[in-house]
Amino acid sequence: MALTDTFVRQVKPTKSSSEKYADGQGMYLLVNSAGKYWRLDYRFNGKRKTAALGIYPDVSLAKARQRRQEARELLADGIDPSAAKRIAKEERLLLERQTFETIAHEWLEKTKAQRAEATQIKVVGWLTRNVFPEIGSMPISDIKPRDVLHAVQRLEARGAIESAHRVKQLCGQVFRYAVAVGLAERDVTADLRGALAAIPENHFAAITEPREATKLMQAIHGYNGHPYATAALKLSPLFFVRPGELRSAEWSEIDFDAAEWRIPGAKMKMKRDHVVPLATQAIDILRALHPMTGHGKYVFPSIRTGERCMSENTINAALRNLGYSKEEMTAHCSFARRIDPLRLTHLPLPGKRCHTVV
Repeated sequence: MALTDTFVRQVKPTKSSSEKYADGQGMYLLVNSAGKYWRLDYRFNGKRKTAALGIYPDVSLAKARQRRQEARELLADGIDPSAAKRIAKEERLLLERQTFETIAHEWLEKTKAQRAEATQIKVVGWLTRNVFPEIGSMPISDIKPRDVLHAVQRLEARGAIESAHRVKQLCGQVFRYAVAVGLAERDVTADLRGALAAIPENHFAAITEPREATKLMQAIHGYNGHPYATAALKLSPLFFVRPGELRSAEWSEIDFDAAEWRIPGAKMKMKRDHVVPLATQAIDILRALHPMTGHGKYVFPSIRTGERCMSENTINAALRNLGYSKEEMTAHCSFARRIDPLRLTHLPLPGKRCHTVV
């Protein structure tokens, strides 16, 4: 006779060790002094086996019957219910260990060669401060778009709009890595398109008029600061490179015979080798600098130690010493990019004299 909810609720353990109360199709309620347990007896490959279906009252009679039906369906498909339960538990524990933070650190380690050291530190900092406290402990397969949005909106609320977009992109890269290794179904950040405020336009201060640019070039060539800074300042409008690429230049990358500076892809934003042609003026400046720094690694070493390159603020500081405020001119991009190329007499060509501005 099948069990009823009332009987299951009221039945008490007897003085004997255990009592079994059948519900049919191999399922029964095991009652003893420790509690009430749902069990299922079945045969698999000719062997008698028992599966645990849960503990009453956490698992009701109806729930126990549902689990019995699921187990019978597995048996009909030739699957051992106990083995299937064990495998499911192992998979669940594995997924619980595959948290967003764990996967993010794995992705950071595998991709760090693609980023400069300073960028790696910045990326780790962004994730550690802004993402891990919010979703770091969550299994990556359980994270929903709203979970990521909540994390990046905290940045947005502080006014760090650009950082919020950048952090969202980083989360997307972590999710795409998780998809590739089979730990997530999809990149949930794709659903956040348009959810953040647009990044406000931010233009760097620059001199773009040829007359004012001429005065700037004259001021640069009259600058009498530290020799390393003076050389870097004079080379900036000749090289068409970012300040970070200029200050980290190494002598091993300079080929005087070919009149070339070959920057390795690891240093470039696009991760591709980049060849900078050296005009005669550039070669003259580099040859004059070589006796001072040529014994070391960097063309522009730090004043304090030759183990590091020049500070990122050195060129900007030189511009301030020349009287140009941060609202007038910055060294973020090449000086020559700030000027209409149609108004230039010549661009730097290998081994050729050039005039930057007329």
